[in-house]
Amino acid sequence: MPVSRPTHKPAAMGRRLVQLALDFFSPAAVVEAASAVKAFDSQPKERFAHTDIASTAIKNIALLPVHCLESFVHPRASRQVLLEGRVVAYELKRGKRRTIGFCVGSDGLAVSVPKWLRLGEIDDAVRAKSSWILKKLTDTRQRHQQLESARIEWKEGASFPFLGKPVQVVLDSSPGKGQAVLDADLESATAVRLLRIKLPLDASPDKIQQAVQLWLMQQAQQIFTARLDFFAPQLGVQWHKLGLSNAKTRWGSASSTGAIRLNWRLVHVKPELVDYVVVHELSHLRVMDHSPRFWATVESVLPNHAALRRQLKKEPMSR
Repeated sequence: MPVSRPTHKPAAMGRRLVQLALDFFSPAAVVEAASAVKAFDSQPKERFAHTDIASTAIKNIALLPVHCLESFVHPRASRQVLLEGRVVAYELKRGKRRTIGFCVGSDGLAVSVPKWLRLGEIDDAVRAKSSWILKKLTDTRQRHQQLESARIEWKEGASFPFLGKPVQVVLDSSPGKGQAVLDADLESATAVRLLRIKLPLDASPDKIQQAVQLWLMQQAQQIFTARLDFFAPQLGVQWHKLGLSNAKTRWGSASSTGAIRLNWRLVHVKPELVDYVVVHELSHLRVMDHSPRFWATVESVLPNHAALRRQLKKEPMSR
């Protein structure tokens, strides 16, 4: 009984690699890889010999130069384009669709196109959206950098903001049990306050983070309650329930039943920003949308609400 042998198409593999390079870089930059494939086509096709040419093509592609001041490279990029002096390497996805779709996420730019669309037309469409794409990519990168800079390494001496001012963690391994205690207010506006936590000096980062977060949530409950009680009469509304939120993308929410939810991480920011979120959510008890009437309600209590809102947008939500 004849035994069928697997069919290998090394030349086709080499061509696909060269096409990938052509898609991603300029044609001049892949001449060496293309020449290697052409030379390979003239050689006898021995089994597994394609591994050499594939390796050569991959090395040539990896060494191709990219000159730019700034670049945005998607980890699954298969094509790149120059937008206003910046290289944008994007993921190209073909599928059953009739239009071109652009999506900017944490990885970068992804472009979804119909199967039949030519590469030149795709590049033209990307260039036509260059301003929007670059703005989104820049904003996304800045948010990521903000989150990284705000990330806390939980250990003895770790520092975190409380109501906009720095607080330093001090581990207290002395006998006895107790909750975390913040030292008295200091006279200097720039001085760092100390939060003393009853934990051993070798406590794990998770234990330290949990202890600090518990203290912050306790403070949040007290502070938010006081500010709700302060602003509600000014707005002519009544709130009935406060819940602490752990949301990653929202600072607060309000229900027509009078229930208010506020993100406990608000205790990291300045008091005036806390007040903005409190007034914003209380105003929803009068107007449940973001119409001009709603913003007029907010402005009746906080005339500078627009500036506060812009400041809040710059605050990272993850610590």
